Amino acid sequence: MDETIRISGLSKSYAGNKVLTDISLSVAAGEVYGLLGANGAGKSTMIECILGTRRADSGSVRIMGLDPWKNRKQLFEEVGVQFQETHYPEKMKVRELCEETACLYEKAADWEMLLEQFALGDKKHAFIQELSGGQKQRLFIILALIPEPKVVFLDELTTGLDTKARRSVWKSLLRLKEQGLTIFLSSHFMDEVEVLCDRIGILKDGGFIFTGTAEEAMAQSGCGRLEDAYLWFTGEEGTEDA
Repeated sequence: MDETIRISGLSKSYAGNKVLTDISLSVAAGEVYGLLGANGAGKSTMIECILGTRRADSGSVRIMGLDPWKNRKQLFEEVGVQFQETHYPEKMKVRELCEETACLYEKAADWEMLLEQFALGDKKHAFIQELSGGQKQRLFIILALIPEPKVVFLDELTTGLDTKARRSVWKSLLRLKEQGLTIFLSSHFMDEVEVLCDRIGILKDGGFIFTGTAEEAMAQSGCGRLEDAYLWFTGEEGTEDA
């Protein structure tokens, strides 16, 4: 199977503090890869380094064989991104934001169809400030899909969504996967990971402590649920907030 993402020896530090240490990983075309880890484990930094929005201290990254630093313009047309924290002008309408986003790409998806697919068709003329948190989150996913990407990065994609909306998003993403879309996502929701992900990687202190399938994680830990397996690997079981 063709490789969409390859990372070799990726490391990143801030002010002498190591955030990522010697990360290596590959993601196949059409695969859904889930990146797990506690807040501060390095998930967002890793995604930023893969995309080239933040420069790694060492290591190499290739997306569809291209260097995200040297081939930024070419990759811009092939990659969709939804960051965990995204801000747009509150006085802009949903329609205007979708139209402006579509204009950035040589080939763009039918954003009105995407709005319908993600249950936002009736919000086309609404101002962004009028959307609920969950509706905004779905809109940001739509914006990531407008370039008709071959690979999409989703950082905490269903945060703020209720159960029904989350399941609707899952179904839409699984349909896109069937069409060959490669999905790289970070998530705190283990049910989401079990439904969507072919393989997972668990980060702790800037390095992988597990890579493989959810079933392999449960088998290695002796746990019957992925949530319990995750806690077993990270050592978070039984910890309490101060």
